Amino acid sequence: MRIHNVSKGAVALAAAAVLLAACGGGDDKGDYPTLTGDKPLVIGHRGASGYLPDHTLEGYRKAIELGADFIEPDLVATKDGVLVARHEPNITATTDVAQRSEFAARKSKKLVDGVSEEGWFVSDFTLAELKTLRAVQPLAERDQSHNGKYLIPTFEEVLELAKTEGARLNRSIGVYPETKHPSYHAGLGLALEDRLLAILGKYGYTSKSAPVIVQSFEVANLKYLRSKTQVRLVQLVDANDVNADGSMDLTAPYDKPYDFAVAGDARTFASLLTPAGLKDVKSYADGIGPWKPYLIPSKLVDANKDGKPDDLNGDGKIDERDRVMLPATDVVKNAHAAGLFVHPYTFRSEARRLASDFKGDPKAEFRLFYQLGVDGVFADFPDHAKAARD
Repeated sequence: MRIHNVSKGAVALAAAAVLLAACGGGDDKGDYPTLTGDKPLVIGHRGASGYLPDHTLEGYRKAIELGADFIEPDLVATKDGVLVARHEPNITATTDVAQRSEFAARKSKKLVDGVSEEGWFVSDFTLAELKTLRAVQPLAERDQSHNGKYLIPTFEEVLELAKTEGARLNRSIGVYPETKHPSYHAGLGLALEDRLLAILGKYGYTSKSAPVIVQSFEVANLKYLRSKTQVRLVQLVDANDVNADGSMDLTAPYDKPYDFAVAGDARTFASLLTPAGLKDVKSYADGIGPWKPYLIPSKLVDANKDGKPDDLNGDGKIDERDRVMLPATDVVKNAHAAGLFVHPYTFRSEARRLASDFKGDPKAEFRLFYQLGVDGVFADFPDHAKAARD
């Protein structure tokens, strides 16, 4: 998933807290306003990416230690066709490749979903070469002390970790892979789907009860996967930004699934969240993974009507702390009515990523979304998600 800066949550926080307190921890079926009544899942977004570099075995292990029910590897393919966990095909920001003189000549420009990018790309490296690189923390405000320490894991290594840690802790640890830029990979002759299915088949993960959920921002590849497997599938829903008034900014290329753009399909991501769109999604997927402002938006305030947003906290800059939460939309209600579970992304705990309503408390944001009835959350800090839930 992309790094979005908008974090939300508001109105009736006290009611949310009362609701969850009444749940007594949510261990019993029927306690939560989720699709099934079960407590919502905590999904370790790229591992425990608030603490350790994204997509490393150490980060995934940390997420499990902090209570994540699922860990999330984004999948891309190497030159020799191996699925590895990286946020994007371009690894310039997430590895030390730019400092590796032996790979200087690999720097190139590629078109990824219609956007020109420059850097180093996984598809230009064999697995053996990738294993010589080390992961780094891509967000400057987060702990940089682990940079250069951890390897890039394969998808199979992530599955093995989940299996081993699950056995050690005597609880199920799920894996929630995302097929990254499937059209791009298909164009390189490195299609992700059959590779993914082969690995899942090797582990016996073929049914809806398997500890696996597969997600994608595209649609055609999910339909293909549905024809081949019964593991749970999730349609991700993106946007470019959130406007000052809380409406969604659907500027290309983040306006629609890329396979829609290729096919000339006029529908946008927002189209997928209408009642008719959700009914269509249900024909090939089990859930949706919307960017969270689709569920509860927020707005900037212009009390003076001077065309400039108010600096609510007086820190001299405008960010999430200056946004005010708005009432929830009907997306969760409509998705549940269609039989789809809802797993919004991405919850980040830094104060500057939290709307003014939450007063710097990330658990307050989680409580609001749990009250709304989401079935799981993608969290960079899984311990905060778990604490708010339990």
